[in-house]
Amino acid sequence: MVPELVGKLTGLGAEVAVEPAAGEQADHPDEEYAAAGAVVDPDALASADVVVSVQPLEADRVAGLRAGTATLSFLPVSTRPDLVVALRDAQVTAFAAELVPRISRAQSMDALSSQALVSGYRCAIVAAGLLRRFLPLNMTAAGTVPPAQVVVLGAGVAGLQAIATAKRLGAVVKAYDVRAAAAEEIRSMGAQAIELDLETLEGTGGYAREMTEDRAARQRDLLTPYIADADALITTAAVPGRTAPMLVTDQMVRQMGPGAVVVDLAADSGGNVEGSVAGKVVRVGNAQIWGGANVPSQMPGPASKLYAQNVVNLLTLMTRPADEDGAAAFAPDFDDEIVAGSCVTHAGEVRHEPTRDALRQQGPTEGDPA
Repeated sequence: MVPELVGKLTGLGAEVAVEPAAGEQADHPDEEYAAAGAVVDPDALASADVVVSVQPLEADRVAGLRAGTATLSFLPVSTRPDLVVALRDAQVTAFAAELVPRISRAQSMDALSSQALVSGYRCAIVAAGLLRRFLPLNMTAAGTVPPAQVVVLGAGVAGLQAIATAKRLGAVVKAYDVRAAAAEEIRSMGAQAIELDLETLEGTGGYAREMTEDRAARQRDLLTPYIADADALITTAAVPGRTAPMLVTDQMVRQMGPGAVVVDLAADSGGNVEGSVAGKVVRVGNAQIWGGANVPSQMPGPASKLYAQNVVNLLTLMTRPADEDGAAAFAPDFDDEIVAGSCVTHAGEVRHEPTRDALRQQGPTEGDPA
């Protein structure tokens, strides 16, 4: 939550409590929250009806919640089954921000897209900062400096923002995505769409389907000359809950020229680039490879504001307006597609079907519904 949006929640009739120093990393001191109408309370969790956070509460904090409490955060269900079990057994209703359906009605609640916007911008800025040359064309009395050549792989929200930012900085940008619809989106950003003689891989929810190893190998072969000619390569291909696809091999990076830069946004989910390390810059051949690690947090101000607005919109959907006594009620309608799609646990059950199936494959656990 950010101070400027506290009033949206109090306007619904809710009371807002914030843990001390919760906003410090985004430059929001406790005094701003208090001035906006929130209570700064170190024991807020004990009496909360709804707990909102960026990362999920750890199991020891979940154990301190009252049965029936709701949580809303990012919740990596595929990699944290232990946490899902803890939430279920504590009778907590848990909503995962990344599971909000990607439908038109839910666009204002789509935290994945808002954070990808921040990440894509940051990637382009990182590439510009690491490059030891100008991005734009410069024509001077001393001669002409040609523009930098930037290649972007992946044209989802993050990729398109990286393209737009690199273009605004003056680079010549080329981009590729396995989805057929992406080519027109790339061109709309002023970049050249790289078109390969390969089948497209349209998936659901705006994501691409997984590709076979044969197709992946052919794609790498066809992309190699584009990458070799690039001054900067930015990779943004990722699917929540799954390992990022390997798009660029060590040998492809080694064909890049002196001073080349590679920015791998997906490094903390497996990486698109062989050899990338989340949170570090490593050298491969002539190139520096920057591995992204929790990239939105590197721009905490805008990331927090956008995420807080997503949270407010979700809570508004799930809150019954204040009654005559001025009290609001958190009353999610589980017949609503957005509510049902984003719910992981409720009333002692795992409601997210893929997670429930995965837990059952691991064997029965206490509280597993018959």
